[in-house]
Amino acid sequence: MSINNRWFQLIASLIAMIMIANLQYAWTLFVDPMQKQTGWALSDIQGAFTLFILFQTWVQPLDGWLVDRFGPRWFITAAGLLCGLGWAGMGYASSLPMLYTSYCAAGMGAAFVYSCSIGSALKWFKERRGLASGIMAAGFGGGTALFIPVISSLIATRGYQATFVATGVFQGLVILLVAQFLRHPPAQAVSASPAATAGSQIGKRQFTTLEMLRTPQFYWMYLAFVLMATGGLLVTANAGPIARSWGFSAGVLTLAATLSPLANGGSRVFWGWASDRLGRETTMVLTFVLQAVCLASVVTVGQISGAWFAATLVAVYFTWGQIYSLFPSMSGDYFGTRHATSNYGVIYTAKGVASIIGPWVGALIFEQSGSWAMAFYGSAVMALVAAGIAVYLRAGSPSVRAKAARIPATA
Repeated sequence: MSINNRWFQLIASLIAMIMIANLQYAWTLFVDPMQKQTGWALSDIQGAFTLFILFQTWVQPLDGWLVDRFGPRWFITAAGLLCGLGWAGMGYASSLPMLYTSYCAAGMGAAFVYSCSIGSALKWFKERRGLASGIMAAGFGGGTALFIPVISSLIATRGYQATFVATGVFQGLVILLVAQFLRHPPAQAVSASPAATAGSQIGKRQFTTLEMLRTPQFYWMYLAFVLMATGGLLVTANAGPIARSWGFSAGVLTLAATLSPLANGGSRVFWGWASDRLGRETTMVLTFVLQAVCLASVVTVGQISGAWFAATLVAVYFTWGQIYSLFPSMSGDYFGTRHATSNYGVIYTAKGVASIIGPWVGALIFEQSGSWAMAFYGSAVMALVAAGIAVYLRAGSPSVRAKAARIPATA
């Protein structure tokens, strides 16, 4: 298989995405051991997670602009160093500033990997964006399932600090290796669409990032992304503390932490594939409403038993992970693929905003009230509002307009 084969590039980028999955989704396994050993407050520890997400998202607009112009190889190489040293460095953190600095470095490396990989999927697979971006996002959302049992065992036998170091070194080295094979498609593979007439330009030409920022569709997409990302990040950061507060064992948490990434990754592929057939906005409405129901179920039936706790978390992830395939696909549909890395990099910063609301504010609410109910019900309401935004966007989407005019939609 040639290095310039699009499936080779997809697989190579997928491996890099799998290597950064632990940086976000295995974090919750380290929270309780860290809190017990250091005595730091839960909200202070989760402040590190919020900073990680902020760096993992807000670095992407800048690196996305550069990646679109210079290619992914050197950025993924730098990412291997940042991810490896940052994640391993948390094993040596003896103060909160050291913890924050190390996690921020890992977040910057994750930003490079994520933006390069999603951008590559959109560029190489223009006609199957939902499926390609879903596969790529699944590496990040589901990759940690491969490592959760190992990480849990290492923490139990060697401690959380040694586990940070061992997994950090391994992940960094694999990313460095994969980086040497990554390429963008030939220039002719990403051509400009015909110029749009006055009126609706969405879906008819290649938007630069500045042009995208002048469209109302961008701001509606951004708001919907923030609202939908909040609930899943609340669960991602706080699954461990939630399990402990409800009296569930470490085995229950390990079960939930192992199955949830599979649901998370599976949702990105399945709903991305479905959106290629049903339409992005229609798929959003369906899954956003389901997400609201599943979030509410965590604090209603999730407390009944460990099995119900694991089941409701799996349901949350299966109706949440798809946002990381639907929004990049929609970005390509609306704004084109020539500037796909930088355009989606800006949209993806919405996750950074949600990381403040979900993990950190959620932990504060629990510390003040002693209950997780308010955080989960609030997140469910936010998901319903996001579904309403998707209904609004559907009325003016490129595919709906094209069907009405009986012409093919192009992006």
